[in-house]
Amino acid sequence: MRLSMKNLKEIKLFAMDVDGTLTDGKIYMGNDGELFKAFNVKDGLGIKLLKDSGIVPAIITGRNSQIVSNRCLELGLTEFHQGVKNKAAKLKELMDQYGLTAEQTAYIGDDMNDLSAIKTAGITFAPSDCAESLKPYIDILLTRPAGQAPVREAIDMILKDRYDFSDFLDL
Repeated sequence: MRLSMKNLKEIKLFAMDVDGTLTDGKIYMGNDGELFKAFNVKDGLGIKLLKDSGIVPAIITGRNSQIVSNRCLELGLTEFHQGVKNKAAKLKELMDQYGLTAEQTAYIGDDMNDLSAIKTAGITFAPSDCAESLKPYIDILLTRPAGQAPVREAIDMILKDRYDFSDFLDL
């Protein structure tokens, strides 16, 4: 870990890759194309907590998937971008749209196709099983592997001391 938790308090945009980050990276294909993906419910709740905290969650993925669209709509995400070839350009576009600096922007990804976005964001995360070649560029290497709630692990770090979890006591 190359930065202090204080830096995490500045985050206002949290961008995420999908395959290998929000999912285990497996793509289940049948004769008619992609059949299903497994998402971790803990990541989903974490994403909702980000929104409740005023942090913009965003999906930036290179693939196109109706399954991803369905999940994003279920979570109420307004910033989900599929078929993105240049993730850095899309991340910069989102930063400009929300008037944010790199220091206010975090990104989580798992492989070299995320490197341009990782070099653009001020704070970067990766699942524990990310590509070895990506590790030198990551600020925080998480303890959880892809599909096993690494996004939630990152979100919990970001929201530490920023979110009042006592709201859940009344449920």
